[in-house]
Amino acid sequence: MVPLSILDLSPVPEGGDAGQALRNSIDLARHAEALGYRRFWMAEHHNMPGIASAATAVALAHVACATSTIRIGAGGIMLPNHAPLLIAEQFGTLAALHPGRIDLGLGRAPGSDQIAARAMRRNLDGDSSQFPRDVVELMSYFEPAQPGQSLRAVPGAGEQVEIWILGSSTYGAQLAAVLGLPYAFASHFAPEMMMDAIRVYRDGFRPSERLTEPCVMLGVNVFAADTDQEARRLFTSLQQAFLNLRRGRPGKLPPPVDQFEVDRYGQAMLDNALSCSVVGGPETVREGLQGFIGRTGADALMVTAQIWDHAARRRSFSILAEVACLGGPVPAATRCTAPT
Repeated sequence: MVPLSILDLSPVPEGGDAGQALRNSIDLARHAEALGYRRFWMAEHHNMPGIASAATAVALAHVACATSTIRIGAGGIMLPNHAPLLIAEQFGTLAALHPGRIDLGLGRAPGSDQIAARAMRRNLDGDSSQFPRDVVELMSYFEPAQPGQSLRAVPGAGEQVEIWILGSSTYGAQLAAVLGLPYAFASHFAPEMMMDAIRVYRDGFRPSERLTEPCVMLGVNVFAADTDQEARRLFTSLQQAFLNLRRGRPGKLPPPVDQFEVDRYGQAMLDNALSCSVVGGPETVREGLQGFIGRTGADALMVTAQIWDHAARRRSFSILAEVACLGGPVPAATRCTAPT
């Protein structure tokens, strides 16, 4: 089994609120650290009632303070929404407080709908086409400051922040390859171009000071329970939430249902978007993950689970840790340059 990490969207369940969702994230991070997961990432999303991690750096600061060895990071920061210097300062601050533990995944989507994207725009001319330039600028702020340098990130300059490129197409794969950075693909909700992106990244990879060999991490939904039937029931929360989002009705995470019924169009959409999902009891999960790794050649997996009940979510990650034979906490200095 390859290294496993967790992507937490800090889900806000129906009947709950954002404060409890964020406290659940802290609890899950502690749980993940004890079980031996490699990384704990949170994602930037806006104008979504069911996701509480919009102020990602703030949420990560609380998670980092509540843990001690697991790597903490953004999966990701949507860079078109921000000035690179501000992100360098935010994550430079995290790195100064928690050295050797901070990851920064960068994406070029807005992480929101068009209304929120317009409300967050940095300027009237800003767009995602500036993403490569913004990434390079951001990386420069983490270089050691030079004598006479007029602009620097404080904190940030000289800090060890591990940068990843995120993507759901071959665009990010090309950029990560050219810059010699690790690459994380959003196959947990947009799997269509997964294999093409992996090929483009590996074929075009150029070694860099940050990374000597290509490193691909793939997103996968894992819903584990004591039985296949119970896992499929838990999975209905994500299915309902995804359909609501695609139909323009985003809301809080719905509770699971015993019988999930959807029309043919909706089922086809779910089958496509959520095809990189492993749902079942321990043996089903083991076989499903081994098959996924075998098909894709992933160097690492980023696992996510939008489970309505927090106790069931904790249990799901515990089962996965047992299946994967995780051996407890890993050293904080573990990096993607050594993905074994």
